[in-house]
Amino acid sequence: MACNTLIIGCGYIGLPLALALQARGHAITAWVHSPETAASLAPHGFARVLTGNVADRMIWEQAKLACDLVIHCASSGRGGEAAYEQVFVQGAQRIGEHLPGARKIFVSSTSVYGQIDGEGVTEQSPAEPFTSTGKLLREAEAIALGGGATVVRSSGIYGPGRGVLFDKFKRGDAVIEGDGSRWINQIHQRDLVSAMVHLIGAGAPGQIYNASDDTPVTQHDYYAWCAEFLGKPLPPFGPINTQRKRGLTNKRVSNAKLRATGWAPIYPSFREGIAATLS
Repeated sequence: MACNTLIIGCGYIGLPLALALQARGHAITAWVHSPETAASLAPHGFARVLTGNVADRMIWEQAKLACDLVIHCASSGRGGEAAYEQVFVQGAQRIGEHLPGARKIFVSSTSVYGQIDGEGVTEQSPAEPFTSTGKLLREAEAIALGGGATVVRSSGIYGPGRGVLFDKFKRGDAVIEGDGSRWINQIHQRDLVSAMVHLIGAGAPGQIYNASDDTPVTQHDYYAWCAEFLGKPLPPFGPINTQRKRGLTNKRVSNAKLRATGWAPIYPSFREGIAATLS
């Protein structure tokens, strides 16, 4: 159903999402952080573009938004605790304050699951992150859920122009950490966008859905496939990197709840996704 839609964060995920919804008849208001990004959106003919910090009450008050649907899919811009506090926690607060009656979707991360033993996790599993940024995400989720939002926990995103692990392999920077048994969970850009479009109608308010592909893979098996696919040697083994911004976790994320709503990924594993991206 077409409606007035606010998309907070119109970048790698938000822009293709905005275009997909605009093609379905939605009037799009895009909210971005910088004037440069706002200028880049001009060719797309969105109904409105807002610029600035989503935590800024003055912008919200001056904008006088009247939206049926709001989707928060902004990133922290590689920032730390302060950025997470503003973008996610305060962003969720402002949405609740200024658009209490709107349908809401809030994009979070599977990094909120702190499991480290390789176990499978569902939306019912404990989400107890041990990093400060993960804890802020959980706080933001709670605010969003309290306002009736559907929360989408995305696993690692890859796709055109973006693929941290694959790029490391191509550059020769990849290292198989420890014995390579740590599980990796990913989703293609197109699949995350399709999941959010699907959940606008099929997702239940106040519910959490994991957005991930069908096939978690160990780090060793990921790089073994890359080596065969590109005809290059397997990366060297090395020590485990414990300094990741989102923490060192080891779990297998289930997408069964999202699939049960009728969604299915275009790329069931990274293998099909990478092959399609490079074709």
